[in-house]
Amino acid sequence: MNVKTVLILLVLALATIFALVCVLLTRGRAPSPCQHQPPEQQDTGDSQSLIFADLTPEEMVQVVRYLQGHLGVQLVDASLAKPSESCIASVDVQIPPKAEVLRFLDEGGARPAREALAVLYFGNQPNPNITEYVVGPLPTPTYHRDVTVQKYGGKVPYHRRPVTAKEYSDINTLIQQELRKAPRFLTACCESDGTDLAILTTAPRGFRSGDRATWFVLFHNVAGTGYYLSPVGLEVLVEHRDLHVSRWQLHKVFYNGRYFASMGDLEKAFVDNLLEVIRIEKPPAEGVLGSMRPRHPPGSMEPLQYEPQGPRYRVQDNRVTFQGWSIAFGMNPNSGPRLFDIRYRGERIVYELSLQEALALYGSNCPGGMSTRYLDGSFGIGRFAYELVRGLDCPYTATYVDRHYLAESETPKTNQNSLCIFEHDAALPLRRHFSDSQSLYYGGLRKNILVIRTISTLLNYDYIWDFMFHASGAVEVRVHATGYISSSFLHGRGTNYGNRVGMHTLGTMHLHHIHYKVDLDVDGQLNSVETQDMEYELVKAPWSLQNTIERPYLRRERLEKEEEAAFPPLPRYLSFASPKTNKWGHPRSYRIQITSLSGEHLPTSSPMERAISWGRYQLAVTRRKEEEPTSTSIYNQNNPWTPTVAFADFINNETITNEDLVAWISVGFLHIPHAEDVPNTVTVGNGVGFFLRPYNYFDEDPSVDSPDSIYFSREQDLGVCSTNRLACPHPACAPLQPPFHYGGF
Repeated sequence: MNVKTVLILLVLALATIFALVCVLLTRGRAPSPCQHQPPEQQDTGDSQSLIFADLTPEEMVQVVRYLQGHLGVQLVDASLAKPSESCIASVDVQIPPKAEVLRFLDEGGARPAREALAVLYFGNQPNPNITEYVVGPLPTPTYHRDVTVQKYGGKVPYHRRPVTAKEYSDINTLIQQELRKAPRFLTACCESDGTDLAILTTAPRGFRSGDRATWFVLFHNVAGTGYYLSPVGLEVLVEHRDLHVSRWQLHKVFYNGRYFASMGDLEKAFVDNLLEVIRIEKPPAEGVLGSMRPRHPPGSMEPLQYEPQGPRYRVQDNRVTFQGWSIAFGMNPNSGPRLFDIRYRGERIVYELSLQEALALYGSNCPGGMSTRYLDGSFGIGRFAYELVRGLDCPYTATYVDRHYLAESETPKTNQNSLCIFEHDAALPLRRHFSDSQSLYYGGLRKNILVIRTISTLLNYDYIWDFMFHASGAVEVRVHATGYISSSFLHGRGTNYGNRVGMHTLGTMHLHHIHYKVDLDVDGQLNSVETQDMEYELVKAPWSLQNTIERPYLRRERLEKEEEAAFPPLPRYLSFASPKTNKWGHPRSYRIQITSLSGEHLPTSSPMERAISWGRYQLAVTRRKEEEPTSTSIYNQNNPWTPTVAFADFINNETITNEDLVAWISVGFLHIPHAEDVPNTVTVGNGVGFFLRPYNYFDEDPSVDSPDSIYFSREQDLGVCSTNRLACPHPACAPLQPPFHYGGF
C-alpha cells in the first residue's frame, strides 16, 4: 500500500469520526426554533381598510350609552327584557355607501363618517315594533336617524323579531311546568321527571303572519354528548305571541304519532291504558348514541404543516395580504363572514363577498321535523362562530383572530380566536408538465392557498366557511357541513322521510341551501354578463366533401336584462366582462363557476316561499343598489308569509349591460342521513361552493410570476439549490408552537 492510499484512508477515517461525534453530541437535543422571516411589505393601504372594520368593543359601548341617553325610552338589558319591555337587540357596523367608499379609496376623497346600525325592540309602546337606527359618528356619537321606513317601507311589526335567549328561557320554564302534569307517563316512557330532558326549538312559528306558536322537540340529555340523536317521542306546541309571559300556553302535545290537547290529557290516556308507550331507558354516558369520546388511546403523531421561516402572509388590523392578494375581512353577527375590497396585483376584483343566509329545510312524520325551515341568519351565524381549536379546526400555526359582537345584551361579547388565517399546501400541483418529447424538462408550481376560515355552530350543525385565494388569481368559496344530524322519533312510516340510525331514531332528510352576495368589479365597476357554451354543427369535411363531421362551436351571448340572468338552467360558462380587453382582444372577465347540487328549495306555491325566493336561482345577476344590500332579513324567519325582504323583487327586468352588477349565488345539497352520520356528519362529500376565476382577465396565467415556480431540464444539475428549489434543504427546525389553550367554554 503506497503512502498516498494511506493518507486518503486516514482522511476518510477522521471525517467519519467527526461525523459520529456530531451525531452523538446532538442526539436528544430538540431542533432549534425556526427563524421568522417577515413577509415582504406591500403597499396595501392598511389603514384605508378600516373603513370596513367591525366595531370595536369600545365603539359598541359608546353606541349603547348614546342610545340610553338620547331616545327618551327606558331600555332594559336585552338579556333580561320581557316582551313587553324595550331593549337594544344588536349593534353592528354600518358600511358607508359604495360611492363614498370608492371616492375615499380610489380618488383621495374624504373618509366617510364611521357609523353603527342599532336594532331596537320597542315592546312597551302602544304599537310595539322593531326600529333600526344609524348612530354616528364613531367613536363619539352625536346623532341618530331612524332608517326603518327607508329600508323596509314602514315600521317592522313586533312579531317578526327573532326569539331571544330570555324568551327561550321563559318558554322552557313553561314547558317544565306543563311536564309536571304527566309524572307517571314521563317515568314510564323516559325514566324522567322532565327536568333532565333537552328541548329543541323549530321554526317558523305558525302558518300565517302574526303567529308565534313553536313546536319544541324533547330529547334525552346526557352530559358530554349531543342530545340530537336521542328523541323520546314527545313534542309540545307553545303559543308565545302575547307580550305577557303569564298568558303563554301549551296548545298541543304530540307523542308517538298521536296528538293531545294537553299534558294532562296525555297523562289521563296513559293512566287509562289508552296509550301505547315506547319505553326508552335513559342512556348511560359511556354508551349513548352519538358519543364523540375516543374509543382507543392516541396513536402516533399525525403529519404537521408548518412554516420554516414563519408565515408568508401579513395580517394588519382587518386586512390580510399574500403574494399579490389583499383582502379586508369581518364578521356580521347575523349573516356571518364578509370580505371587502378584494384585490389582486393591486386591482380590485371584488368589492363585497359576503354570506347572506343558510337554510335547513326538514321532512318528517313528526310535527317538529316536518315544519322546520331554519333560516340561520335569524339565530346568528356570526355570533355563534366560537373559538377554533388549534391544530384541528385550523393548522396549529395559523393566525387566530378575535371577533366581537353586541347582541341580546348591553355588554359586548368576544369570541376569541374565532377566525383563522393560514397558508395551505394542498399537496397538489397548481399546474405542471413533464416534457417527454423534443426537449426533456419539467415545470410546475405547488398549489399553495391563502385560507380565511371561520366555523359556526348553529344548534346541531357546524358549518365550516372557507374563503381561499389562489396564485392563479382565482377566488374559491366553500362551505362544509358537519356536526350532528337532527332527528325525529321513529314511528309509523318514518322511513319515508329518512333512515333509521338508532333504536328509536329517525335521521330526517333535509336540504342545505346557502346564499352569497358577490359584488364583482372586474376592471372597474361597469360590467356586463356574458355566457358561452358549446353546441354542434353538422358540416361537410372540407377535405372529403362526401363525408360530414359534427363540429363543436362556441356560442357566445351577452345578456341584456335581469330576467335573462336568473338561472337555472345555468350555462357552463358565465362571466362578468369589462368593456376593456386584454392583449388578445377579449373582454377582461371573471368567470363564476358553481359546484353544487342544491335542487328545489321549496315549491313556489308555498305561502312562505317568497321569504326564501333567493333559493329559486343557482345564480341571479342584478343591478347593484344601496337599497338592496342583502337578499334576506333576520325578520323573515318568524314571518315568512309576509317577508320583510323578498329577493324575487330584486329581479325586475332592469338593464345589466355596462352597469355595476351583483351576482347572488346559491349552493347546497340534499342530505339523507344514514348510519355513517353517527356520531357526526363528516365533511367528505358534504362540501359545496363556487369559484371566481380569471377568464381573459390577464394576458397569461399570473402564477408564472410566482417565486415558488419550479423548472429544470435534463442538462442541469438538479441537486444544486440555485437551479432547483426542491433541492434546497428545509431548515432542520421546530415551528414556534404556542402552548395549546382553549377558552371556548
